[in-house]
Amino acid sequence: MALAAVTACLCLPALAGAQGSDYPMKPIELVVPYPAGGGTDVLARAFAQVATKYLAQPLIVINKSGAAGAIGWSYVTNNPPDGYRIVILATDLVVQPNMGYTKITYRDFAPIARLNFDPAGFSVKADSPWNSVADVLAAAKTGGLSVGNGGTGGAYHLAAAALEKQAGVEFTHIPYQGAGPSALALLGGHIQATTIAGAEVWPYVTGGKVKILGMMSETRTEGYENIPTLKEQGYDIQLGAFRGIAAHKDTPPAIMAKLRQVAAKVAADPQFKEALKKQNMGYAYADGPAFHDALAKDHAFYAELIEKSGLKVKQ
Repeated sequence: MALAAVTACLCLPALAGAQGSDYPMKPIELVVPYPAGGGTDVLARAFAQVATKYLAQPLIVINKSGAAGAIGWSYVTNNPPDGYRIVILATDLVVQPNMGYTKITYRDFAPIARLNFDPAGFSVKADSPWNSVADVLAAAKTGGLSVGNGGTGGAYHLAAAALEKQAGVEFTHIPYQGAGPSALALLGGHIQATTIAGAEVWPYVTGGKVKILGMMSETRTEGYENIPTLKEQGYDIQLGAFRGIAAHKDTPPAIMAKLRQVAAKVAADPQFKEALKKQNMGYAYADGPAFHDALAKDHAFYAELIEKSGLKVKQ
């Protein structure tokens, strides 16, 4: 009995720390489920840098790419819910399970904050002969036009599929392990177009190497005022990519509260907002509960879209 009492006492400090009173006591991994260089990676690194002002320990960005995000997400769900592994959530999380590619869903995570939303863009190389979406679709009708995306069944693949359906054309879909590699493939001439977010190609747009022919948003958005929407060009498609941060669904409430407080401070920090603006990434902060509601709504939306489009993988 005495030994049990001593053991229980010895465990109490560790348990208290685990519940958040001393958290964090070591560096926290911020998992990016996509390769380095893309917009998600840029956002994560900007968040990690600004978070040093508000956390006693650093956020260490770790890229675990593959399977349109599922490898990085499963890394977090398969590890202890101790708050030392948080992860970027993106639109693929509400698409992939509805496609039948993964069993991981938003329900496996405790949302901390949404940080960003970007509409998808239809982009080609700057020296291509096409100057409108109509030009590209006309070319597609004469043969399979290669369109890159960030992974089969991902949000950007669906964006291209939605345009295919409305325009009555067929693309040759080329998947990559993330939007960054898709953008690089466009630069290298390996594909003819991409439907990734405008923010993913923006550095190449400003460098004169890529042009965005249309944005998949309801109206023209900040940073893309000079680029017509697809709706303006006759195709009513509004799709895009969100990015936010979450932890394992069983993370202790006290730790979640601290992470949400830090995320709110980072999101409000002018340095973070400026980092997003520099990359032409849309600022769209929402606290954990609101982010959870948005995830649930998006999950239901994509479930219906995928079912109607006949894109669900047959088991």
